[in-house]
Amino acid sequence: MPFDGKLMARARERLEKDRAANQAEQQRRLGAVYARVPEIQRLDALMRGHMAELVRLTISKPADMRERIAALEKENLDAQMRRAELLVENGYQVEYLDDIYSCPLCRDTGVYEGAPCSCLEKRYNMELTKELGTLLQNGNECFERFDLKLYSPLPDSAGVVPRDVMGLTLGSCRKFADHFPSVSSNLLLQGGTGLGKTYLSACIARVVAAKGFSVCYDSASAALEAFERQKFSREPEEAEAAAVRVRRMLSCDLMILDDLGTEMVTPMSLSALYTLINTRLVTGKKTIISTNCPDLELQRKYTPQICSRLSGEFLCLPFVGQDIRLIRKGV
Repeated sequence: MPFDGKLMARARERLEKDRAANQAEQQRRLGAVYARVPEIQRLDALMRGHMAELVRLTISKPADMRERIAALEKENLDAQMRRAELLVENGYQVEYLDDIYSCPLCRDTGVYEGAPCSCLEKRYNMELTKELGTLLQNGNECFERFDLKLYSPLPDSAGVVPRDVMGLTLGSCRKFADHFPSVSSNLLLQGGTGLGKTYLSACIARVVAAKGFSVCYDSASAALEAFERQKFSREPEEAEAAAVRVRRMLSCDLMILDDLGTEMVTPMSLSALYTLINTRLVTGKKTIISTNCPDLELQRKYTPQICSRLSGEFLCLPFVGQDIRLIRKGV
């Protein structure tokens, strides 16, 4: 996954803060234990002296080096055993004074086997999630707050019961979030304005991001404009920023593309939309697309290649009923 430099810098700052907090906690523990059991402090000083002596012997290489190293190792082992006994006798775990690491793989360095550690990537994803501010507007979007009572329990003119349909849609969205990333399909949230598409997208984003996965959100118009800017902007900085944004959209674990159909449809936007959808399908990355457009309008606006992927690779979840924002206002 390509990383945004500014977001990675913030992720490393998070890592440094966590490492400093762990070191402070270890020093606090040492101070408390030394005050209570001074013999442990003496043993720690003794073992540090042994280590310094081993280094000196390795450099000077005296004739009796092997014997002296063996004697130091035995003294060190005896000191370690006595230290462990004292800790247990005074009600501590043997490892209570060990170094504290948030990540046992990289030991809070952020690097594991020559690459960014998963713990650093998780912190990066947390920073990336902050970019969802437009989507997570209220800070309280959750499936439990999605009120099905706002949808009519009576059948409409077509015989569809909005509350029943939305109950199934809610269940599908919750299942997608709970089982991410092992879900088999992408989602197409389809229905009129004010029926909860963006809200349920936010609910999914919150659950998926909380698991440590990277989530990107953008409106269709803004996302497709980024593709255009990376190619045609005359400002190098603007083009680079757009390129980073495009790479992020192509590679994030979950991409949420909102309001498909509201953008200006041009040959460039069609090419960009196909690239975004197809690249993510090929790489196995999941995508959620919301749209107010019915099937016939999608077929009119977009190429057969795009429509084929929407119908074949996306699970369509219908949103039906009356605009709940107007219902809340009593209109």
